[in-house]
Amino acid sequence: MNRLNIGGVWALYRYELSRAVRTIWQSVATPVITTALYFIVFGSAIGSRIHEVGGVSYGAFIVPGLIMLSLLTQSISNASIGIYFPKFTGTIFEILSAPLSAIEAVAAYVGAAATKSIAIGLVILATATLFVPLRIEHPVWMVAFLILTSVAFSLFGFIIGIWAKSFEQLAVIPALIVTPLTFLGGAFYSIDMLPPFWRTASLFNPVVYLVSGFRWSFYGQGDVSVEASLAFTTLFIAACLAVLIWIFRTGWRLKP
Repeated sequence: MNRLNIGGVWALYRYELSRAVRTIWQSVATPVITTALYFIVFGSAIGSRIHEVGGVSYGAFIVPGLIMLSLLTQSISNASIGIYFPKFTGTIFEILSAPLSAIEAVAAYVGAAATKSIAIGLVILATATLFVPLRIEHPVWMVAFLILTSVAFSLFGFIIGIWAKSFEQLAVIPALIVTPLTFLGGAFYSIDMLPPFWRTASLFNPVVYLVSGFRWSFYGQGDVSVEASLAFTTLFIAACLAVLIWIFRTGWRLKP
């Protein structure tokens, strides 16, 4: 049985994280400014009309949605760029020929992308405390959802990075699919506020389950059960892993 190449995984993981360190101010400043703007627009303008949602002040209610919005987009972006850039420059051959298995390479890239996303999520959480009083009723589950969502969408982003043939394609799915689904997935409202037809339609939006589970960890309430949220997240991770296993077995689009 081959031993796990921990040294190789750690080296690739550190290399990927070093890219974030070089742009640390941009990585931190952007979510802080964006979060502040969301609170100004949604918290002040809409919050003045919607004082509470389910017994939670509107400003506090949107915090999990804000974190989830950044978590999804950052996870996809970090992972997709991480694997696409070696394809673009031709250095992918060094990774493919290195003494790393497919699982080890994916663990390094996805681990680095998820780490950066989690750090940004925590920065947004800290920023939010400057605007509204927060409570986290289930801190362990909050961390669990934070990690699981980051890993899930980092895996998804990794697949997008392999699929993409240009920088334009890298932005297609996050911009045209993921972001709209997040805005329509209860990030800034409860789907219980919608008419019956649209509430039922929203249940087919996968982001609803992510936002609901994460919000439950804060306030003990969500639009769907926490079991459904966990089941969807687990299923999504399993599906991404299945696709990646197929990609590495067939070599689909791994070469530039």
